[in-house]
Amino acid sequence: MKKEAAFNDIIRKVRRDLFGKGPERIYTHFIENMAITKMHGNLTMSEKFISQTAEGQQMVHNARTLMIQKLYKENIPEGLEELIGAKLVHLFNDIKVEEDIAISVFIFEKPIA
Repeated sequence: MKKEAAFNDIIRKVRRDLFGKGPERIYTHFIENMAITKMHGNLTMSEKFISQTAEGQQMVHNARTLMIQKLYKENIPEGLEELIGAKLVHLFNDIKVEEDIAISVFIFEKPIA
């Protein structure tokens, strides 16, 4: 359980640094070579305001999804691969803006021990 908590701390910090607010609740499960992370309470007050319309929801969704993808493509967060003991090869992420729930699936090069 300690590894999951440390993983959550890294993810929360990344999101806080990138968006100005980290998730209020975060849960990670390791399965084979995947870390599946579910996050609740992600949106900032500004994003909540913007997402009051369908167009705003799409804008917030696109911005968050693209920003996360770009960040991980350019620079793997410090300590992430060292904690897992494997190289990150893929990241899939999505957010359901209207419910303020995000999911990320991290795929590593080998099973997580």
